[in-house]
Amino acid sequence: MSDLFSASDLSESAPRPLADRLRPQTLGEVVGQDHLLGADGAIGRMLEHGQLSSIILWGPPGVGKTTIARLLAAETDLHFEAISAIFSGVKDLRAVFEAAQQRRALGQGTLLFVDEIHRFNRAQQDGFLPHVEAGTVTLVGATTENPSFELNGALLSRCAVLVLNRIETDAAATLLERAEALVGRALPVDERARSALIDMADGDGRYLLNLAEQVFTIAKSDEVLSVERLTELLQKRAPAYDKDREEHYNLISALHKSVRGSDPDAALYWFARMLEGGEDPLFIARRLIVMASEDIGLADPTAMMVAGEAARAFERLGEPEGLIPMAHAVVHLATAPKSNASYVGLKRARSAARKTGSLMPPKHILNAPTAMMKDQGYGAGYAYDHDTEQGFSGQNYFPDQMQRETFYTPKGEGREGPIRERLKHWAKLREEG
Repeated sequence: MSDLFSASDLSESAPRPLADRLRPQTLGEVVGQDHLLGADGAIGRMLEHGQLSSIILWGPPGVGKTTIARLLAAETDLHFEAISAIFSGVKDLRAVFEAAQQRRALGQGTLLFVDEIHRFNRAQQDGFLPHVEAGTVTLVGATTENPSFELNGALLSRCAVLVLNRIETDAAATLLERAEALVGRALPVDERARSALIDMADGDGRYLLNLAEQVFTIAKSDEVLSVERLTELLQKRAPAYDKDREEHYNLISALHKSVRGSDPDAALYWFARMLEGGEDPLFIARRLIVMASEDIGLADPTAMMVAGEAARAFERLGEPEGLIPMAHAVVHLATAPKSNASYVGLKRARSAARKTGSLMPPKHILNAPTAMMKDQGYGAGYAYDHDTEQGFSGQNYFPDQMQRETFYTPKGEGREGPIRERLKHWAKLREEG
């Protein structure tokens, strides 16, 4: 007995999300990626010359990586084969490569799209190399993670890494207009709510269309949603943030550089971004202590104390009250005078220490707890600085076989001004002595 409905009939009648119904049918319909798909873009030039290389598409979620891969296959008459690194293993890869070899023997090329390619381990990634080199497959990998950290160097050397942009405001507006045209009516929101909807999507085009579909569904007849009403009905997208991935390091770098650049407003913004992303405040507190020493140092000795106390205060108070002293510390560090002289001095001293090996200290500054050590000259000729006229003996404290070097050179900012003057004074006494 035959089925009442064929499989194709069922697939056509099954409900499809708005984002799927609006999936671009040509590369020209893809929004937000003109820097790659335009005539002067990397993909545009490949297509113009009829030569599609293996590529890695790197970008945030919902910006068109899968769609671009599908359309590239259609544009170049390649068989489209898609796998996900989350659900596929060695057996699946072997089957894909065998099928691709059979197609190639019949004159048909294969575009292999690998979603979340960074989730394959190093050995699995190596498995792609001979098939990419031989041209058995044209590889199009998609990743949300930095390929430099997550993919083998050998695989990267055989693929062009192309960076996709997040969906910005103009591109997002285009998506909403297409949604309205497909549904046949205007999105039931006012202008402020429309802008808020785009903000909620946070650069994710697929999520934006999902939000729009929810609005079309939940808005009552003739109702126009305000920002306040929209916020009540919809959940904002969680910020793109992974505490052990690239965004974690990007945001702490942004916070650190804002502090170093003496911009308290930007520093507070990145501090808040990390908190909203779910970062451990104690991780931020530890980094603030590093900033206090690396970028402020003796220009403001209180910076280290403020950063340390902010960390201890958070340990005692927890959230949310403990975040207040941390914000206090962020502003203090950003507005403090800056000096990296101690940090640079440490790097210079360590470099010198590596070069000079195991040179002994000069004998006159060594203790002599035994008679034998005294007989060998330990401590002989040592001048006790407090007993000198100016409290400064000017003795040599470097190894005898090493020339004196200058590692710490304060710039004179903040509290380092008087320190620099003291160092100049002591240097003059040392020369006169």
